[in-house]
Amino acid sequence: MLSSPVEIAIVFGVGLLLFGPKKLPELGKALGQGIGNFKKSLTDAQSEITTQVKEADREIEEKAKAKAEANQKTSVVGASISTSEDKPSSG
Repeated sequence: MLSSPVEIAIVFGVGLLLFGPKKLPELGKALGQGIGNFKKSLTDAQSEITTQVKEADREIEEKAKAKAEANQKTSVVGASISTSEDKPSSG
């Protein structure tokens, strides 16, 4: 990018020659607004992505929890069936 004051002065001088002293402030304002809009859009996109990722993580955790609970219930039901089969039936 522009790192030295000499480079900045050269760019400013070329801009002044190309666009004139009346048009240059308008171009600077438009450029500043464009950069501001770009940064705002970038921030909005980042926050939307973060929100979507957190929501997806929450859904994955809920599904894993539901699956673990279902497996636990299946284990309890399986254990009660095997204990009832072990008991002799009176009949």
